[in-house]
Amino acid sequence: VAIVTTAGLGLRGEDAFGIGAADYKVIPLETDSADILMTHISVNFDRTGFQDDVNVVFPVDRLREMAADGGIGSVAGFHYSFMGATDPEQLESSARALAEMMREDKVNAVLLSPV
Repeated sequence: VAIVTTAGLGLRGEDAFGIGAADYKVIPLETDSADILMTHISVNFDRTGFQDDVNVVFPVDRLREMAADGGIGSVAGFHYSFMGATDPEQLESSARALAEMMREDKVNAVLLSPV
């Protein structure tokens, strides 16, 4: 199972998403949650939940628990974040490419976290 979110997440040290960004960021499974940053550009966006618990928008710890309990087979090695403040039509090309990449990586389920 892989996570795809529109929370504008990225890794510490990476460039933040720009206005109208149509690309996505890759978040490896082993990334420490302290190194995941929210770079969502909307001034109206409430980051409180994310600041309290990354799992609100990126529930990787819950997936790990489900895998450990046998509820799912495994957690994918890579997860992905788009910028949610982008026109969805601009995201289509990147989303299609990402879907193909996940198929090649044998991901057979995706948890969508629309933020």
